[in-house]
Amino acid sequence: MLEMRPDCERCGTELHPSQGGAFICSLESTFCAECADELDEICPDCRGELLDRPTRMGRVLKANPASTRSRFRG
Repeated sequence: MLEMRPDCERCGTELHPSQGGAFICSLESTFCAECADELDEICPDCRGELLDRPTRMGRVLKANPASTRSRFRG
């Protein structure tokens, strides 16, 4: 199951699990749409593709909450 990290690792933008706009690589590094675009959709950590992160909503989100641990490197 995806960790659903709460923020962009590059700029710190908050990324809600129930909204689009987050991008992840196969290692779950997480970036906002603007940073993913600036990175040409290539993860700086693993050099893999950054793809749209799926959303998690309703009872599924309640039963499997998103992470609250920030990964922002700023």
